[in-house]
Amino acid sequence: MFNKIEKIIIPHIKDLGGFQARRLLPNKSQPMVGSFIFFDHLGPATFPPGKGVDVRPHPHINLATVTYLFEGALLHRDSLGFVQEIRPGEVNWMTAGSGIVHSERTPENIRTQEATLHAIQTWIALPEEYEEVSPSFHHYSASSLPQWNSNGTSVTLIVGKACGYESPVKIFSPMLYLDVKFDPNASFTLNSEYSQQAIYSVTPGIAIDGEPIEQHSLIILKPGASVEITSNAEARCIVIGGEPVGQRYKWWNFVSSRPERIEQAKIDWKEGRFDQVPTETEFIPLPDDSFVEGF
Repeated sequence: MFNKIEKIIIPHIKDLGGFQARRLLPNKSQPMVGSFIFFDHLGPATFPPGKGVDVRPHPHINLATVTYLFEGALLHRDSLGFVQEIRPGEVNWMTAGSGIVHSERTPENIRTQEATLHAIQTWIALPEEYEEVSPSFHHYSASSLPQWNSNGTSVTLIVGKACGYESPVKIFSPMLYLDVKFDPNASFTLNSEYSQQAIYSVTPGIAIDGEPIEQHSLIILKPGASVEITSNAEARCIVIGGEPVGQRYKWWNFVSSRPERIEQAKIDWKEGRFDQVPTETEFIPLPDDSFVEGF
């Protein structure tokens, strides 16, 4: 099995204010997987009545964000005027392109009771020719995503193409993003469809080619590797992959193929040149120049 694994990434724990995120990408040894440049496993977290997630308005450039929930709900607002509540199994795809601002909060109607959040948040680096496209936002219902059952697994194709299926989510480069749920003693064959592929063990109970994988590990497969993912209990994993889009620079919420573009975005945010999110009165200030992204 280990001759099919390039490396194993253990998450860096980030405190996001009231809940934890396990950050797998970017990593010093693995900046990206295909065009995936950011991978956070959020929660699971439980909030008492009156509390919840409050990610204040903040900017992005030259990337797309993908929000996918296992549990709970989030309310997305952005500077284009979109307001969208996302529920488990749905997809929020936001293309930042030349620049967008958004917030993510627990909906007010959910805060009246105990609230939960369990989600995967990823960022996609846009190919250079699309980095400065006009910003946009699209929501996709759970029922619109391809789903199938095989060998005791229930598979959802979140984004891209895999196993003969294609997600309706509009993308800018070849990729796959799968949610695979296992019954006890189930199996899923991951073929080598992309030059870079990785498996994230959301739960315990996952094995690759018979070798148990520690929970919360991101397994980077070697190019060309096909593997058998199995379970010894009810389990879940996420599969990501795709084709590389070239080197990217990341600072705070900014990603670009050009360092000077990030410098301009820093100035634009500090001087208030980004569009505002309607109805929002707060924002996240630009970190100072000593800010270093933790891995």
